[in-house]
Amino acid sequence: MSRSQLASGVEVVAVPGKGLAVRTADGEFLSVRTGDTDASGLLSRLSGSATDEPDAELDRLLGAFEKAGYMTEGPQRADWPAERRDIRLLGDAGLTEPLAALLRACGAEPQFATPDDLAGAPADREPAAVVWCLDGPVPEGLWDTADRLPQRGIAWLRCHREGWQAYVEPLAATPEDVTSAHVRARRLAATPAHRELAAYWSGPRTSGAPVHRTAPAAGLLVALLADDLTRWATDTADTGGLPARRRLRRVDLRTLTVTEHPVLPVPDVAAMPGTAG
Repeated sequence: MSRSQLASGVEVVAVPGKGLAVRTADGEFLSVRTGDTDASGLLSRLSGSATDEPDAELDRLLGAFEKAGYMTEGPQRADWPAERRDIRLLGDAGLTEPLAALLRACGAEPQFATPDDLAGAPADREPAAVVWCLDGPVPEGLWDTADRLPQRGIAWLRCHREGWQAYVEPLAATPEDVTSAHVRARRLAATPAHRELAAYWSGPRTSGAPVHRTAPAAGLLVALLADDLTRWATDTADTGGLPARRRLRRVDLRTLTVTEHPVLPVPDVAAMPGTAG
C-alpha cells in the first residue's frame, strides 16, 4: 500500500447528510463519490491510520486522489543548496535586516553589501543572488549595473516604495528574465500618466508628512522576498495564477493588500536598416 498522504493544504471533511468533500489548496470544496465504499475506511487511509489490509476499491479511490494532484509522498521542505546560499543584501536596513534573519532560518547565508561590491567581485567569489530594497522610488540609472547580474549567472531581486505603495519586482535569474528597466518601461507603457510617472521617478518631488512603514507591512514585504528567493534556490514550482518570473506585485502599505500584475521582458529595439549610398 502506498504511504502517500494528502498534499499540503488539502483536507477532507465529512459533511452531514452528503458524504465526504475535499477542500482543495485553493479553498474550493468538491464532493467525493465513494460509491459503496465505507467513507470511514477512506478517511483512515487518508489519515495514515489504516492497516495494510488490501482493498481494491479503496486503492481505486486513492488513485483518483493522486491523479487529481491531492496526494503527495510525505513531502519534506527542500534544503537550501550550498551553491545558492551566498545572498547579498543592499539598501533599506528596515527590510534587509529582518530579511537576513529569515533567510538564515531557511538555510541561506546572507551578507550585507554596498553597490560597489556588485561591480568587481572575482568570478569564484560572486554571490548566488542579490537583493536590493529601497525605501523610496528608484533613481534613474541606480539599478543599471544590477540589471546585468543575470548575465553573470547571479539572481537579481528588488523592491522599492512609492508613497504608500511598495513594488516587489520579479526575480531575474537568466538573461531572458525581467529586469528593473523592463518593469519601468512596461509601467510607463501601461499608464496614460506616463509623463507624470516619469517626472515622479526623476524628481524633484514635494512630499507631505513622511510615510512610516509599520512592522506588519515590513514583515509582509520581507516574507514575499524570502519566499521568492527560497522558491528560486530550491527550484520549487510556482503557485498562483502568474509565473513568479513574470509577476510584478504591488503592496498597499496601508491595507497590506497585494495585487499581482503580469510583466514581460522588453525586446531589444531592432537596428535601423542601412541606407544605400
